[in-house]
Amino acid sequence: MKQAPNFNLLDQNGTKHELADYSGKWLVLYFYPKDSTPGCTKEACSFRDARADIEQEANASVVGISKDSVESHKKFSDKYHLNFTLLSDPEHQVIEAYESWKPLKFMGKEYMGTQRNTFIIGPDGGIYKQYIGVDPKDHANQIIKDLKQLQAA
Repeated sequence: MKQAPNFNLLDQNGTKHELADYSGKWLVLYFYPKDSTPGCTKEACSFRDARADIEQEANASVVGISKDSVESHKKFSDKYHLNFTLLSDPEHQVIEAYESWKPLKFMGKEYMGTQRNTFIIGPDGGIYKQYIGVDPKDHANQIIKDLKQLQAA
């Protein structure tokens, strides 16, 4: 099993977070392209709405990462009442470490950006499951189901 790359980033409130902060717990770490865009808002709101289930039923934390600034994350979090941590990775070093910085296409134009990927990290820091290029609509429900299966195993 592959170990999750470490991170040390600021959240929407300017507080530092690193992988070790989640040691001994399950962590749902998701990467998304941009605050306040339609798909990213849908995904963030689905994690917001499922957070109680993810925490209570699966004893896991949710953390989102994009290259947006701390200030942008704060506005996004406040506007949509997000109840979980958003980390700012403006240099996209952590995004790259999780192989989520990829060539993307939008309206026929190719550019480098963050692919919508999610990783379930176990209490031991190992990556137990990864989802590449996820559909933001029903993703949180799939995460809950998979977390339960992983914990039962």
